[in-house]
Amino acid sequence: MSFNGKRLTKKRNGKICGVCLGVADYLEVDVTVVRLVWAIFACFGVGLLAYIFAAFIMPFDS
Repeated sequence: MSFNGKRLTKKRNGKICGVCLGVADYLEVDVTVVRLVWAIFACFGVGLLAYIFAAFIMPFDS
């Protein structure tokens, strides 16, 4: 996937797997906002599965 010439990748300096930091960088928003939204989705059960799926599927940045 590319958005404005960017690729959706995990970042190695992230808290757990770097997924939220990668999404925040891709969308050009603050990582705290992405983490809060992901935590809200995790309360409904969808966010945790999506995070695990993204952690396995998303490549690391080069």
